[in-house]
Amino acid sequence: MEDTDVEEEVIDVTVCPKCSKMTEHEILRRTEKGKGEDLLVRCIECSNVQNLQLRPPKSVSVKTTLSDRMESKLALVEADEDELISKEDYFQHEEQTYRITRIEDVNSREAKQLEAEKISAMWAVRVDRTIVPITMTEGEISVASSIECDPDRVFSCGSIMQMNGRRWRIRALHTGKGRTLNGKRVANEIRRIYLHVPDDENDYSKSKYRK
Repeated sequence: MEDTDVEEEVIDVTVCPKCSKMTEHEILRRTEKGKGEDLLVRCIECSNVQNLQLRPPKSVSVKTTLSDRMESKLALVEADEDELISKEDYFQHEEQTYRITRIEDVNSREAKQLEAEKISAMWAVRVDRTIVPITMTEGEISVASSIECDPDRVFSCGSIMQMNGRRWRIRALHTGKGRTLNGKRVANEIRRIYLHVPDDENDYSKSKYRK
């Protein structure tokens, strides 16, 4: 490899072993080493000279279970080996956004934060979209369906919404902790929406039948 002399170039701070603190350093020589480089640098404060070896971190594949509502799949998520990964972190995978819900070390013990190379398994849930199950009831007939929407979309009991080209009234919302007939919830808190035919449509249907 060819050495390159650099004059009066100051780089970002690094630890000076003589000063025992972070200081600015002047680059005296730069030598390419594979995908990295070696630097001969001199401390601006004490003139101590040292060598720095700069190498890009290796990439590791973290075994991750990706969940999207009722569906889960196993994937390998790429990360730098020294990248610090924490529970509740967000990341992109195949143009989708996920939030980390669990991290395990090499002994299968749960951890709040680990370097990527020390993670044996990871779990994450998709957060950039939500699929909400729906039950549409008309008389004694109920039909199951679903809608895809933003996780923060708000649904309110009693409000009117369109489904399959028809108007429906939200009768109840189920959050997993029980069914409520009042109030409102964001989509990612809802486990099922119950829809009924609005009263004005029922009245219209009855009047047509009487005629």
